[in-house]
Amino acid sequence: MSKSDDDSLRPATKLVQGGRRPEWTGDPRLGGGVVNPPLWRASTILYDNIADLKARGHATHDKLYYGRRGTPTVWALADALTGMEPGAEGSLLYPSGVAAISAGLLALLSPGDHLLMVDSAYEPTRAFCTGMLARMGVRTSFYDPLVGSDIADLIEPETKLIFLESPGSLTFEVQDIPAITAAARARGVLTMLDNTWATPWLFPALAHGVDVTMMSLTKYVGGHSDAMMGSLTATKAVWPKLRHATYQLGQAVSPDDCALILRGLRTLDVRLARHGENGLAVATWLAGRAEVGRVLHPALPDDASHALWSRDFSGTSGLFGFTLKGADDAARARFIDALAHFGIGFSWGGYESLAVPGDPQTIRTATRWTDPDALVRLSIGLEDPADLIADLERGFAAL
Repeated sequence: MSKSDDDSLRPATKLVQGGRRPEWTGDPRLGGGVVNPPLWRASTILYDNIADLKARGHATHDKLYYGRRGTPTVWALADALTGMEPGAEGSLLYPSGVAAISAGLLALLSPGDHLLMVDSAYEPTRAFCTGMLARMGVRTSFYDPLVGSDIADLIEPETKLIFLESPGSLTFEVQDIPAITAAARARGVLTMLDNTWATPWLFPALAHGVDVTMMSLTKYVGGHSDAMMGSLTATKAVWPKLRHATYQLGQAVSPDDCALILRGLRTLDVRLARHGENGLAVATWLAGRAEVGRVLHPALPDDASHALWSRDFSGTSGLFGFTLKGADDAARARFIDALAHFGIGFSWGGYESLAVPGDPQTIRTATRWTDPDALVRLSIGLEDPADLIADLERGFAAL
C-alpha cells in the first residue's frame, strides 16, 4: 500500500505520494529507501524453484511474473494514476493514447455490438472505429456531442458502449457527462471517456459516472514532450475485462518511459494551473481582436459550453481553438508560419506552445461544421503569455 491510499489525504498530497510504496522504494537490507521508485528493466523474471513459478502462474498486477506484465517502475505509475481517480479499481498502461483507446474498445466490444461514438472525437479514434472495428463486425454510430440526456434515444438493443471526449480536442464542445452516463446506466450500457484535456485533476471522470477513463499521458501528465504513453483507469466491474484483454494483446510499456511520465505527474498540479492561466490570458486577448471570428474555449463566459464547464470542471487546461475571420487556408498558413514562439507540431500538453491548423468539416458525419473561417488550434505552454501575445501579433500582421 502506498501513502496515497489514505482516503483522508487531499488530492495534491496524493499526487506527490502516489505509487511510492515502501516495497518499491525501500530496501531493508540497505537500511533505508529512496524518494522515487527505482528504474526496473526486465524481460525474464527468475523464480526460486518450480513451486514458486507455479504459484505465480496467475500473478496479479503487482507481482513479478514476466517483463511484459510490468515491474515496480510500471506499477508505481499505474498505482499513482489509480489514486488520482476516486472510485477506481486500477489502471493499465499502453505505448500511446491511441493504443489505450484501441485496447479499451477491443476489450469491451464484440462482433455484432453497437458503439455510440461522439462526433467530435480525436481523428485516430474515429479511424479505428471505421477501420478495424468495422472489419470486426462492430457497428459505430456517431452522435452530436451536445446530445445530453437525449442519448437515450440513440441506444439500441445491441449498444454496448458510449464513447465520450469532453471537451472535444479540436472543437472543444463540453458534453453533459452526468446526463449521458445516467442514461447509459439505466440501459446497462458502459461509458468510456477520453479525459486527456482535463485529466482527473480537473475532472474526476469516475465520480461523474464514467466506467472507463482514458488519458494520453503523452500530453499534460508527461508534460515535457519526450515520452509517449496512454492509460485506462476503470471501476471494479470493468477492470478485469481490460486487464485480460491487455494481456492477450501483449501491450507493454517501457519502464524508462514510466519513470519520465511519473516525474511529470508529480508536478501536474502546478503545471496545469499555469497552462490554464496562460491559456485563458491568451484566449481572452484573442477574443478582443478584430481578426478573430470566435474563440473556442469553454472557460470563456460567452462560450456555448461555459455553463457545463463551470458546473463540472474545477479548472481549465491550455488547449483551445479560434477562427481567423474571413481567412482561407493560405491566410491561415501565413499566420502560423509567421509565429516564432509557437512550434508547428502535433500533440499538446508539453511545456512549449504549439499552433496547428484544424479542419473539423472533413471528419464530421453526425453534425456539420459550418463555420467558414479557418480554424487554428493553440496549445499554450509555460512561456510568459505576454511574449506569446506579441508573437500572435506578428501572425496577425502577416495576414
